Amino acid sequence: ITGGARRIGAQIARELHAKGLNIVLHYNSSETEAQNLISELESNRKDSIIGLSQDLTDSDSISALVSSAVQKWDQLDVLVNNASVFYPTHLPDITKRDWDDLVGVNLIAPLFLIKESAKYLAHAKGSVINIVDIHADKGLQNFSIYSITKAGLAMLTKTMARELAPMVRVNGV
Repeated sequence: ITGGARRIGAQIARELHAKGLNIVLHYNSSETEAQNLISELESNRKDSIIGLSQDLTDSDSISALVSSAVQKWDQLDVLVNNASVFYPTHLPDITKRDWDDLVGVNLIAPLFLIKESAKYLAHAKGSVINIVDIHADKGLQNFSIYSITKAGLAMLTKTMARELAPMVRVNGV
């Protein structure tokens, strides 16, 4: 689960863990929240979760996330692309750094996580869950780059659903 330490990601981790899944909990800067969640879930079931702090704009980090899951539990059943960067980008002030940051985390990382995970997910007949956003369909004023990335993630979801079927289910929420 990328971005799994807080908010929606943390609740997804709790729900999947309660259903018996082991978790690789990705976080970037939310170390305190991640460690608290890991302790909470470990108190229910020992050796069932690992936390990894990774920069999703770094391709080596993406490989490390997938490798960690496979090395720890010999399989990968579900990939949840939840991590997201969200901040306003007013047109006169948009920078290349804004573009690289938002596109890197919200769109490029999910693509390459799916790519790295596909063979393991196919073997497990697993699934990908991409957390999209209503703003994929209806752009949010002053959040143009964010809205663009979520629209791209929605299309990535549709194309990967076709490309990876029938072995891997790919859904957007």
